[in-house]
Amino acid sequence: MSPDSKKLFNVLILGISFMFIFTAFQTCGNIAQTVITNLNSTDFHGSGYTSMSVIYGVFSASNLISPSVVALVGPQLSMFISGIFYSLYIAVFIQPSTWSFYTASVFIGIAAAVLWTAQGNCLTINSDENTIGRNSGVFWALLQSSLFFGNLYIYFAWQGKTYISEGDRRTVFIALTVISLVGTVLFFLIRKQEDTKAPGEEDSTNEIHGDSSSARNKLMRAVDAFKRSIKLSFTKEILLLSVTTAYTGLELTFFSGVYGTCIGAVNRFGSEEKSLIGLSGIFIGVGEILGGGIFGLLSKKSRFGRNPIVMLGIIVHFIAFYLIFVNMPSNAPVAPMEGTDDIAYMIPSKEVAIFCSFLLGLGDSCFNTQLLSILGFLYSEDSAPAFAIFKFVQSICAAVAYFYSNYFLLQWQLLIMVVVGFFGTITFFAVEWKAAALLARSSDYSSI
Repeated sequence: MSPDSKKLFNVLILGISFMFIFTAFQTCGNIAQTVITNLNSTDFHGSGYTSMSVIYGVFSASNLISPSVVALVGPQLSMFISGIFYSLYIAVFIQPSTWSFYTASVFIGIAAAVLWTAQGNCLTINSDENTIGRNSGVFWALLQSSLFFGNLYIYFAWQGKTYISEGDRRTVFIALTVISLVGTVLFFLIRKQEDTKAPGEEDSTNEIHGDSSSARNKLMRAVDAFKRSIKLSFTKEILLLSVTTAYTGLELTFFSGVYGTCIGAVNRFGSEEKSLIGLSGIFIGVGEILGGGIFGLLSKKSRFGRNPIVMLGIIVHFIAFYLIFVNMPSNAPVAPMEGTDDIAYMIPSKEVAIFCSFLLGLGDSCFNTQLLSILGFLYSEDSAPAFAIFKFVQSICAAVAYFYSNYFLLQWQLLIMVVVGFFGTITFFAVEWKAAALLARSSDYSSI
């Protein structure tokens, strides 16, 4: 296998592994609040929104140390261990208790920081300036196909249900736990790149200095990764991209947790209200896959860089936000177990609701594929710290959004995303113009 084929193979395995893990986790997040609402009449007293807020809050703080962990352990083993914790979190729902639910939320927050930092590092290692756009799109399409498979099951299994029984819950979460474990094991299929050292160099060094020298070198790399993360955080480009990243955190919260809850709370959807949560997730996934695939395949052929794709993303999202505003009741995100009979500016339409799901997924893929691409291009030598900062900002904003989702009506959540999305698009443009200037000095810009 040629080096280029080997790198593409690794990207494919990386995407497939994430597809399995996030088939389980994103389906879990999509249905968590609905499932928990049906548990709150028992001894369990928890909130899916609060759990996600804890996850993303811990996730954010843990990104400060995740580059050091990846430098110390290596990306492959880092992703495997993190995948185990994802599986444990999902397994908690099989027999939930309040203490285990929130404890698992803390641990998966730490694991998520390590997982995504290692993913960014692995993607960059297996890409160059000519393939980073393609590889980002391929990875994103595979990752987001996770939204399709798990939610397809939810749509058919929960058809006609207005209450989620204990048997329904256990069947779903046992299956999701197994799926997550399969994805975790697949990380071992990723092939390591050839060592750049001369043959025997590492062995001879270890023979002279012993294992303690190797341990010190790993520790020095870990400390150095932490220092680079702090230094990189205050560069102009990272600060500008942080506004764009903040927007992706807010809209991630909305489409992955809040919007499905809104659909499931609308009583005017009748007996389909719970199964529509799964259908919504499927169409979010269709939008994500379509966007990731198209933008990955066309990235090298674009003469205009990443800005038109980001512009498309914000326009698509603004259309979705307007339609959601007129279609969904304002109290849908915080409705009680019995749901809401309110209406907004039109009689709630299932077709409009599902179309908005597709738009949310398509717009999200526009932003995330281009953020992955520009970070991989600008920080090819500092990929782990750069992706750690990206996830730090994204996760802290997601944590804040999950927290206020417990209290804010729908229109205020939409307004926050509109304002942050507008400014995030402008700041991305500024960084992309600089990236274009850098590339123009070394090669034709159309090679992106």
